[in-house]
Amino acid sequence: MKPPSAAVAGHTCLFIGLVDIATAISPHVRASRIERIAPYVPGLADEVARAASLVAGVLLVLLARGLRRRKRRAWEAAVALLAVSALVQDLRHHAFVAAAVSALLCAALVLLRGEFHALSDPRGRTRALGNLLLLGAISVGLGLLIVGVRADREAGHGISFVDRLRQVAYGLVGMAGPLTYDSDRVGDVVHVSLLALGLLTASTTVYLALRPVRLAPRHGDGRLRALLARDGRRDSLGYFALRRDKAALFSATGKAAVAYRVVSGVALVGGDPLGDPEAWPGAIKEFLGQCARYAWTPAVMGCSELGAQVWIREGGLKAWELGDEAIVDCAGFSLAGRTMRNVRQMVNRIERSGYSCRVRRVRELADEEKRQLRADAAAWRGSATERGFSMALGRFGDPADGDCVVVTAHQRNADGTQQVRALLHFVPWGEDGLSLDLMRRDRTAEPGLNELLIVAALRAAPGLGVARVSLNFAVFRAALARGERLGAGPVLRMWRALLVFLSRWFQIESLYRFNAKFRPRWQPRFVVYPTARDLPRIGWACLQAEAFVVLPQPAERLRQWVRHRSTGTRGEPTVSRASA
Repeated sequence: MKPPSAAVAGHTCLFIGLVDIATAISPHVRASRIERIAPYVPGLADEVARAASLVAGVLLVLLARGLRRRKRRAWEAAVALLAVSALVQDLRHHAFVAAAVSALLCAALVLLRGEFHALSDPRGRTRALGNLLLLGAISVGLGLLIVGVRADREAGHGISFVDRLRQVAYGLVGMAGPLTYDSDRVGDVVHVSLLALGLLTASTTVYLALRPVRLAPRHGDGRLRALLARDGRRDSLGYFALRRDKAALFSATGKAAVAYRVVSGVALVGGDPLGDPEAWPGAIKEFLGQCARYAWTPAVMGCSELGAQVWIREGGLKAWELGDEAIVDCAGFSLAGRTMRNVRQMVNRIERSGYSCRVRRVRELADEEKRQLRADAAAWRGSATERGFSMALGRFGDPADGDCVVVTAHQRNADGTQQVRALLHFVPWGEDGLSLDLMRRDRTAEPGLNELLIVAALRAAPGLGVARVSLNFAVFRAALARGERLGAGPVLRMWRALLVFLSRWFQIESLYRFNAKFRPRWQPRFVVYPTARDLPRIGWACLQAEAFVVLPQPAERLRQWVRHRSTGTRGEPTVSRASA
């Protein structure tokens, strides 16, 4: 858990920064010490002090979050800026209280320097310096353009390029330059525009200097597979720990591991730890120690009730029921009975239309067929970006995944040929289970193919030695089910109405209805988090990890373009779970 002193320091730093900004932009009434010494100091003494107050305030506001997360670089910068803030507040504004608070916080940070130990990206300083030089040069160029296009509104004659360059340099740090204009409105536009460019340069530079560490995924595929071979049947999400974008930390005994991915400073874990539950605490402590070392926010998506209990006990975290996983017991599955009438009629109709299914292990597929299915899955994807993280493998047809199961739906054409129109991809769940990874179908094909594929998989399961199949995850299933029952209270009905409304953009109700067709048993899944105030940040990271929100990454796109140009290939598409 974060020490309280770090949170107090961060909020105090934010307050001081806001005070500095307010005093910099507001006129002061009383004569300040700066004005008393101005006649003896050449230059714009008051403008320099005002600019220093403004810049220090903006930077302190930006550094406040880094202090709350105990970033060492934030501590170093804050100590220097607080000293500047205390000096300026005392000299320029006679603000003794604000100056005293800045000085006291500066002294407290020095005394508590041991608590601010979290590491930032080791490449951050180089990137921050590069950003400062590059974006600073661009800001100067844009500033000269802003000033130059208003040259006809300048007051006075004989204005040189150096005068305009000084105007830009002063304006970027919030100071009044040597130029004046024939209209106050024009002067204000120039001043605000230059200040905005300066703030953009400063904010991006601070962000790059303090950005979270992004470690390259290292998970020891062989060690994780060994844990899955011994204890993989405990969690249907265990196999997804083998995603290539995840790293893993092992307990000291090597009997348990936590697989995770860092997104926007949040270390996301999907499902339970791997391995022996008795060794889970060791792996959890390693993971939480790593989070503390790099100031990551730990979060677990979709863990079981047992996993949530261990996380709460070992990490002092909190848990919230996120939804339910649909699990079908293959031995008891049948299309007979009134409750299965809709599914039975849909499957019979599809089969009469000339469709058939094939159920095979991935190792049974030829390389050419794998490539074709991979291309089909990418073409049938409903979005431009591959979605999925906690319940998605992110690849298809890898030789190491030979035990995965592929179910394909084939349509018989008029010439007697067979055309693949839909597919399912399952990953192993221990020795006797399967967990749904991918569900894709041709949008032009008959509706009901997904139901046909699932029924085919459940029918073929005994021949594959499979006793249970995990289907899709239904978010907030309990609220949807209880909210429509007779006697549901107004709060529950409102909560259900909100979920139904959100289902217009996120497949919440539709996934629940689809899963319920197969009469599964529901296994609750939980999200684990440090504090309630971390939930918005965790939610934002989850949206990015699941690719519901895709932020522009020009640097990564450039690297991919260079790699493709150098290899002469475009790379093969990957696939992961997509909704029905």
